[in-house]
Amino acid sequence: MHPSSASPRQTVAVVGLGSIGGVIAGALRAADRHDVLACVRTSIDHLTVERPDGVVRTPLRTITDPAQATPVDWVLLSTKVQDVPKSASWLAALCTPNTRVAVLQNGIGHVERLTPLVGGATIVPTIVYYNSERLAADHVRMRPADSQEFAVRDDADGHAFAELLHGAPMRTLVSADFLTLAWRKLLLNVIANPITALAMERMTVLRRDDVQALCMETLHEAVAVGRAEGAQLPDDAADQALATILSYPAEAGTSMYFDRLAGRPLEIEALTGAVVAAGRKHGIPTPVNNTMFTLLRAVHDAHVAASR
Repeated sequence: MHPSSASPRQTVAVVGLGSIGGVIAGALRAADRHDVLACVRTSIDHLTVERPDGVVRTPLRTITDPAQATPVDWVLLSTKVQDVPKSASWLAALCTPNTRVAVLQNGIGHVERLTPLVGGATIVPTIVYYNSERLAADHVRMRPADSQEFAVRDDADGHAFAELLHGAPMRTLVSADFLTLAWRKLLLNVIANPITALAMERMTVLRRDDVQALCMETLHEAVAVGRAEGAQLPDDAADQALATILSYPAEAGTSMYFDRLAGRPLEIEALTGAVVAAGRKHGIPTPVNNTMFTLLRAVHDAHVAASR
């Protein structure tokens, strides 16, 4: 879509300046159509974003205390799902009923998860497609991973998000079947994230024949669950998902892989956990996903115990 370049300047707060948040903050700041603020733990003056078309370094205003925040037009929530409770004080300070909160997170169930925390603000679910890596607090690397960077619902709020990004090098797909797109993205996440995290390897591990066989078992379970949830997934959805993953660079990592390397809690409830929970709801067995979920929880709990 091609929104109007004459849209008014808006205030945008990016909560969570990790790999996803760093890329979008850098893109919006470089386009300079809106006033961009990053809500972070450690203050920085500039942000460097490596893209395939070059490196962009821009100044960036940051704050480190929710007490410094005032209401904004847009919040871009790009923390991990497991860190949402820690974002509650930021959301309380930044949101009013006139605010839109775009959720730049993996998984499904964004609206249900965020509604109690946003003070009547409008929640805009998104699907993030780009692969990114946080190299330092002020430095991220972005790799395109599809024909678009985001997908949103075909409604007024989805169109408003697409317009927000107008002028930035971020392509947005507006879709009338967001549920199916969300499950298609979840299919990618339930193989790439758990397997790279458990194997402690980047996506090169997915080139192994035995790992690809494991991927297909995992995907067939998830496809059955997604269909029960209402997603329009074709008979070859599992093959398509694996082919998509194998089209990514072997040296690319996943968010769960990077979190395990850093000893951080893992984003398991919103990914593998979502498939297991939905399977249980519909009476669909998910033994392979459940096995990965159990192993990931063991790793997650070890990381949490070590951080205390």
